Amino acid sequence: MDMHSFGNWLPKSKAHVNAWIQHLKAHATQNPTVLVTPVQEFKDLVDNDETLKELAERMFSYAGNQKELTPLGTPEVLSFDEFIVLLNAIMTQAPECTEYTDPQTGELNPCGLIGFPINALLDWPMATPAGYTFFSNALVNQQIKKILTYWSTFLESQDSRYVLVTDDLNRTPKVLGWLNPTAQREMVGVACQATSDPALKALPFEHFFQCDPSDKYYGFKSWDDFFTREFVKGVRPIAEGDNIIANACESAPLQVVENVAESAEFWLKGQPYSLQNMMDFDPLAKQFVGGTVYQAFLSALSYHRWNSPVSGTVKKAYIVNGSYYLGNQYQGFGNPDGADDSAPNNSQPFLTAVATRAIIFIESDNPNIGLMCFIAVGMAEVSSCEITVKEGQHLDKGDELGMFHFGGSTHCLVFGPDVKLAFDFHNTEPGLDATNIPVCSRIATVLTND
Repeated sequence: MDMHSFGNWLPKSKAHVNAWIQHLKAHATQNPTVLVTPVQEFKDLVDNDETLKELAERMFSYAGNQKELTPLGTPEVLSFDEFIVLLNAIMTQAPECTEYTDPQTGELNPCGLIGFPINALLDWPMATPAGYTFFSNALVNQQIKKILTYWSTFLESQDSRYVLVTDDLNRTPKVLGWLNPTAQREMVGVACQATSDPALKALPFEHFFQCDPSDKYYGFKSWDDFFTREFVKGVRPIAEGDNIIANACESAPLQVVENVAESAEFWLKGQPYSLQNMMDFDPLAKQFVGGTVYQAFLSALSYHRWNSPVSGTVKKAYIVNGSYYLGNQYQGFGNPDGADDSAPNNSQPFLTAVATRAIIFIESDNPNIGLMCFIAVGMAEVSSCEITVKEGQHLDKGDELGMFHFGGSTHCLVFGPDVKLAFDFHNTEPGLDATNIPVCSRIATVLTND
């Protein structure tokens, strides 16, 4: 599989991504700016720490020496200092919808989203042994969090919504506003992945998503407001029945694992689930030993809110701060099949134990389900998890739990050992090639002895 197509977070064409990076380099060169405070602090942190400085130098030089293993033939970013300059340029940009025609093949790669723009710069350094150590460092992750918080302020401002309406057809790659009819058709297509009805796919954007087409910006106040858009009421019916588990996110199934361990060596090649690490050593983790984990990933072009899979009461809800650009070391350049060219996509089970994540325990009204857990896992810069429910709050199935800001990534549903489930994958097969299952639709049925 071409990993750049995973969840549509990066365009399918690697040349498309490279063209975007080359434009970013040109923009940064032509428009030099003083480093914003958190980026300057990050640079100072690395420059003043001999160990971090050496790791930073090694991860970029090693990636360069491994260039024959990269699909583009050359590393896109040559040094940590160059990365800092490009990172600084991103701080005043919102993710663009781009269209690219490969000059060699003539193939059109429409409506690409550099959904992980910072990640796009770090694909290969992340895959190095030095990169693994660098991005494991607590001080590095603390500073990255500050940088992403700074960037989120821009993405939540009106200044960020220029990307909704601005076309630049003379640029390489071409830029389309997200409300351009072509881009709207792409988003409608993703919303209709689970249907074969051509009439449904022909319906307009406003049929699916809450918006105001009479307004220039369709009523969206910022890039983040657009990206966390809600479905029109009734577009995603809630699966009925006490024994029916509803899909918590508009997402594609990755895998189902039964008999999960309380503690496991999640950093190994097989990336086993480790409940204590996933749940940040919460005492409730013991109740899930021997149970089931369902994991699924979100699409960049779709819906990024979380909805309750069951009716019940919130027992606990909290955020766990973790890593941002750390991938499983066996998915790096040490992998005989080559490094993950859209890291950390191949590291999703591993990320459940180390990445920034939201954890919500729900005591189901149905005693056959009992206590279950929803875990929203951030990947790369998509690590702003917002919980919108409180402990003690009663939820109806389908009620909102929270959301990813600036997109989404991956999530898990965890059930206890006595809960036996029959999963419904809606005509797709779990794995990185899976397509979206509608949020709130049936994802599993609880099997009983009745």
